Amino acid sequence: MSARTRDTLGGKAAVVGIGATEFSKDSGRSELKLAVEAVQEALDDAGLTPADVDGMVTFTMDTNPEITVAQAAGIGELSFFSRIHYGGGAACATVQQAALAVASGIAEVVVCYRAFNERSGRRFGSGVQHREPSAEGTALGWNLPFGLLTPASWVAMAAQRYLHTYGLTPEALGHVAVTDRRYAATNPKAYFHEKPITLADHAASRWIVEPLRLLDCCQETDGGQAIVVTSTERARDLPHRPAVIRAAAQGAGRGQEQMTSFYRDDLTGLPEMSVVARQLWRTSGLSPSDIDVGILYDHFTPFVLMQLEEFGFCGPGEAAEFVREERLPLNTHGGQLGEAYLHGMNGIAEAVRQLRGTSVNQVGTAAHTLVTAGTGVPTSGLILGSDG
Repeated sequence: MSARTRDTLGGKAAVVGIGATEFSKDSGRSELKLAVEAVQEALDDAGLTPADVDGMVTFTMDTNPEITVAQAAGIGELSFFSRIHYGGGAACATVQQAALAVASGIAEVVVCYRAFNERSGRRFGSGVQHREPSAEGTALGWNLPFGLLTPASWVAMAAQRYLHTYGLTPEALGHVAVTDRRYAATNPKAYFHEKPITLADHAASRWIVEPLRLLDCCQETDGGQAIVVTSTERARDLPHRPAVIRAAAQGAGRGQEQMTSFYRDDLTGLPEMSVVARQLWRTSGLSPSDIDVGILYDHFTPFVLMQLEEFGFCGPGEAAEFVREERLPLNTHGGQLGEAYLHGMNGIAEAVRQLRGTSVNQVGTAAHTLVTAGTGVPTSGLILGSDG
């Protein structure tokens, strides 16, 4: 896919099935079991069987090999399997890979999945404990000795600069947290169901790394999520209204590192998401005014604000006011701050529900949804649309 021309993937594949485990802090079972449960539920939702599946996509960080999940779920031969790097930045790219395989005829039905015990097992928030020598680890080596050991500390550097540049206070970040938790409060599957917060609650939560407070940081969750992708033609014969993949993109910016791109000329934006945004708008032929619901990756609140600006929903430094005024429904499932942290895969499922008209926080008759993946790393995004 060129970053300079419109690609031809849009409209050729669709999401036809979504499935998830419960979201908890202690699943009590293996990550493989979580993956298989999510895959089986997604296939049931799609009206398909394990025998229909011939492709699988997941994250390089996932501990569940494609062939092992296939065996445990009763899936037979695979003609396509792929993994995407960069943690949460892979979420939408898994669907892009599935769509590419379907559109090219390499596979007919592809399952994308992510499963982990991220709360009861390895917790990303505990920071870097050990790294094998690698070129990738070298960039982190410039920051770890000075105490920048956790994702929150890496994001805090950019967040502090953003607030300073635009003359904002940490309250600007609170609007994102309040919005997410408001939607989570009415979502029975959300961990923070019936637990909305106020700006005062946000301001009273403890500091993690200034300017980030506890309520600016996503949850740590045990669970699994799966997404089923097939051709648009086949999708029309399945039980649910297809969520057509209008555009899919990946993006890495100049001087890109994993969460520590501190040597760029400007720390107030997310160049990797700008690459994604340009390709999504170019391929879909849509603009911000066409989007009915935004599902923006919210591992940390400041990066939601920066994403809104990169996509052109508002100008630089204006996103906090944009969110406060509720100009676009955001993270109607509660996001990773309110529903669950599943590396963004649960956000894709919510975008599908909005197009089906089955979200617990349904936004009218949604025709187009925007979904983004992890920020601060090479990332990805999707525009999903109704069929017709």
